[in-house]
Amino acid sequence: MSTVLESDPKPARTSPAPAAAPPVREKGILGAGFRGTTLGVVLVITLMGFEAMSVGTVMPVIARDLDGLALYAWGFSATLIAGLPANVLAGTWADRSGPARPLLAGVATFVLGLVIAGAAPGMWTFVAGRAVQGLGTGIALVATYVLIARVYPERLHPRVFAALSAAWVLPTLIGPTLGGVLAEQVGWRFVFLGLIPLVIPPTAMLIPAMRGLGTSGEGQDDGQDDGQGASRASRGPRTGRHLAAVTAAVGTAVLLYGLDRPGWAILPIAAAGLAGLGVGLPRLLPPGTLRMRRGLPSVVLARGLLAGAFFGTDVFIPLALTSLHDFTPTQAGVALMVASLGWSAASQIQGRSQRPRDFYARLGAVLILIGTVTTTVALHFEGWLATPTWIIGGVGMGFAYGSLSVLLLSLSPKDEQGANSSALQIADSLGSSLVIGVAGALAMAFGTDRLGLGLGVAGTVVASIAALGVLAAFRLRHTCAGERS
Repeated sequence: MSTVLESDPKPARTSPAPAAAPPVREKGILGAGFRGTTLGVVLVITLMGFEAMSVGTVMPVIARDLDGLALYAWGFSATLIAGLPANVLAGTWADRSGPARPLLAGVATFVLGLVIAGAAPGMWTFVAGRAVQGLGTGIALVATYVLIARVYPERLHPRVFAALSAAWVLPTLIGPTLGGVLAEQVGWRFVFLGLIPLVIPPTAMLIPAMRGLGTSGEGQDDGQDDGQGASRASRGPRTGRHLAAVTAAVGTAVLLYGLDRPGWAILPIAAAGLAGLGVGLPRLLPPGTLRMRRGLPSVVLARGLLAGAFFGTDVFIPLALTSLHDFTPTQAGVALMVASLGWSAASQIQGRSQRPRDFYARLGAVLILIGTVTTTVALHFEGWLATPTWIIGGVGMGFAYGSLSVLLLSLSPKDEQGANSSALQIADSLGSSLVIGVAGALAMAFGTDRLGLGLGVAGTVVASIAALGVLAAFRLRHTCAGERS
């Protein structure tokens, strides 16, 4: 026995097995390295959300105070139209030099728009201020998408977009009501001017995270298709895209202006606007978007149609409640508040779910259609009925909006994240501006004494847009088979 023990290079007795290492906790969006970026992005979006939620409530007050009820829809459309060239500029800028400079420039431009709108002596100046805000928002949002794609791993993208939707919770809770209170007690101008000093600190929080985020360093324009309808060379050189964006923006503005003209004057002006859209729009979107091609094109189209349907209903709810049902601005803000709460809650659900993103995009589209139809009917009979019905639309946007954002990034090569994000924002802006403008023209076409009839006709058209959004969303079912967040 001793010989065996001596010849054995190891002791005969056994050592206790080492204790298992504690599991490493997966780093989330508030973990080390991500915390400052997450807080900065969420706070910036929160403050922009305050302005967006408040202006929807106070717009009827602004239009009456500045004697510009005929330009009511332009208070929203100008912001969205101005975002078209801004989206393209930001996309190419971010792909070329990283998201830092466009994000900072976008926030600065947004602040300038707040100054112009808040100090506006007349409705046209106010509309101009809203357009400058649109430029800033368009640049900042695209840069934010690229920032998210460059800073966070793909597995965290659903949670980041859920956090962005959560950033709307506080504006949703108090934004519409606060806007109404300010309009009644202090004046609507404070909705814009009071926000300015609050934007700077969270923007400064993002600067450390943006250092060193240059270009992707991957992939040149080689003309190869990515397999999802997004050829790298198919959308033309940057200068051509910028010109196309300006052409589409001008065409949209001319079209909406023509829709406000009386009699036969509408025809030549609207035709010129449609021509501008026809020339510029195809170069701004992935090939096949207008044909509902599966993959990236259907993601972009679904987002534009659903955004148009939702906001085409949302912006006219305060006008209907205050004009047809004698609501105060504060009371009208409640309907918008509960819808946005539904948006935020649904976004959190989809952000944490393991279901495929296209499932939530389809579910959201159906709910948006139901919400637009039932809210249009509710506004015709009883104002308070619009509150529960519009929650359905808000929940639909919560499911669809972030899910489509995640799908877009998952289908985008790294060196096209800016361009594809700009295409998504263009779809948002163009869909919303066109639907709001057309709905506004229809609502006002019957005169202020028959505003209820006009809003009913407009609501029917918006519901048709929502139905197209459902069709586009169901084209997603084979986009990312088996994908999980």
